[in-house]
Order: sequence, then structure tokens, then C-alpha cells
Amino acid sequence: MSAFDWQRMLLADMPLLFLGEVAFRALFAFVVVFVFLKVSGRRGIRQLSLFELVVILTLGSAAGDVSFYDDVPLLPVAMVFVTLLVLYRATVMTMRRSERFSDWMEGKPVTIIKDGLYELNSLDRLNISSDEFFMELRQQGVEHLGQVRLGILETDGDMSLYFFAAHEVKPGLSVLPGAHRSEHQQVPEAGTYACVRCGYTQPMSSGQQACCPRCAQRSWSPALSHERLR
Repeated sequence: MSAFDWQRMLLADMPLLFLGEVAFRALFAFVVVFVFLKVSGRRGIRQLSLFELVVILTLGSAAGDVSFYDDVPLLPVAMVFVTLLVLYRATVMTMRRSERFSDWMEGKPVTIIKDGLYELNSLDRLNISSDEFFMELRQQGVEHLGQVRLGILETDGDMSLYFFAAHEVKPGLSVLPGAHRSEHQQVPEAGTYACVRCGYTQPMSSGQQACCPRCAQRSWSPALSHERLR
């Protein structure tokens, strides 16, 4: 074998006409996946549940195999698509008839912020880092938790936020990056501070150290009270 053998690199031992077969296989896979999405009634990826995401990944794997491997026949792959479609339809019908089964398959919306404070029980169950969570809040125009009346994590992973009116905004924990938010166990000056774990706020005097009465955390950050700009 020689290096930079273009025949080996581009086609190996396949004839040039095999490229036409690859194009046909790719078209076949595209049509089948497109038909599946049309029949299943999905309009966008953001609407996919965990179960539907697994189905789509399985479809993608089957489509990739039939597109690139010459030893993968078309009919067995078509049967994979038909089986997945039947399974999907049966699962959706069962979910419509059984609320318990639906909750098990797709989960329930989870309240994560209430009245400007984290819901600790919900946060402990979620596998989300604080940096990722803060980023989601910032992308929706949140500067601190005191602006948020209610925050709900939906079953598709999106976050729904409901805000206080401008005159109802209260001091809250900053969600800005660490470079723009200081944390202290002994506060440097008097003011209102927020617990960095749960968002609980309280006035503190200069040099004071305190344990959060809500979550027992000992780190505090200066609370912000700005109104939401958008």
C-alpha cells in the first residue's frame, strides 16, 4: 500500500458508478425520515421529548448505515422505519389514555424559581450546573432572581419565566458571570446580600458572617434590585 493513493482514499475498491448508488441510498433515507416526521406530526426539534429524541437518533443511525454501506439492503432498513413508526404511534396513544404512563415517559414540568428564590428540592433533582442555569436565565433577559416571579423547567428542556411587574421587583441573587459577581463568607460592607445557593436575601452589616436560614449555606453575594429592561 502506498501513501496518498487517491483511488484508495476516494473510492477504495468501489467502482465510480457506486457514487450513484450512494446518492440513491441517501435519497431513500431522506424520504423515509421525512415521511416519518410528517406522519408523526412533529413540527420542530424543540418539541421533541426524550422518547422522540431516541426515535430520531435511531432513525438517523439506520439512515446513515443504508446511505454509506453497500452491504446494507434497503428493505430491512425500511422495516426499521415502519417498526419505529408503529411503536411511536402506539406509545403516543397509550400516553393519551394514561396520565401516569405519560408522566413516566416525558416527565412533568418542574418549578425551579418561585418568588425570586430557588426551589431547592427541584434543583437537587436536576442535573444542571449553576453556570448553565445562569446562562439560560441571562438569555431571557434576567439579571437577578428578584425579577422572576415563577420559573418552570418544561419537559422539552425549555425554561418558562414569569416576571414581577416593575414596581414589584425585589432584591435578588445576581445571575451574571463570576467576573461580574462577588461572593463572600464575611461581607465587606453593609447592605442586602443573597445566598449563592438558594437566593435568600437579608440585610447584613459590615464584617458579618452568617448561615443562610433557608439552606445553611455560608456564602453570600451582593443582591441586585434593578428592574428588568426587556
